[in-house]
Amino acid sequence: MGNTKTCALSKEVLEELKLNTRYSDEQLYTWYQTFLRECPTGRISRQQFESIYASFFPDADPKAYAQHVFRSFDQNSDGTLDFKEYIVALHLTSSGKTMEKLEWAFALYDLDGNGSITKNEIQEIVRSIFNMISKDAQKNLPEDENTPEKRADKIWDFFGKKENDKITEGEFIQGIMDNKNILRLIQFDEPQKVQERLKEKQQ
Repeated sequence: MGNTKTCALSKEVLEELKLNTRYSDEQLYTWYQTFLRECPTGRISRQQFESIYASFFPDADPKAYAQHVFRSFDQNSDGTLDFKEYIVALHLTSSGKTMEKLEWAFALYDLDGNGSITKNEIQEIVRSIFNMISKDAQKNLPEDENTPEKRADKIWDFFGKKENDKITEGEFIQGIMDNKNILRLIQFDEPQKVQERLKEKQQ
């Protein structure tokens, strides 16, 4: 995708990132140089991305969730994140608009990328989220959502779907906009914290 193998950040990529994020020229140039020092090839592999998550969550098992997050940000499905994809991810999870975040959340749950979400896909992401929650924290969850199965059922029931139905992107976004409580059920706050820590590291 972006021209990330050279030492200079191309004007085309710079202008596109400025248009789609809130970052300044200075921030983008600084992060680009740091990005190249950390990833000399100009790309972050899925394994590198997973190791970042693992280092932040030593008491949990973030691998599955990290894989799903990586997939949702790998726009061209080449198994790596280039600088442009990385910055878009950073922006989206830390300062993106609500609609952008909801579109990303839908992409996260739409495992096969076919434009709709099944109950099995909800269950898969929710299971990966639970792997990120400490056992002690799980004990404090409400009775009707203290297991992956219960939380997935609660989400599915909220949308009023039958077992084999599907949720479209429009239904997903509108449903959450109408009831913010469902947002708490579908998301995990730590990705934003990871991105913020990466952001601090690069300043």
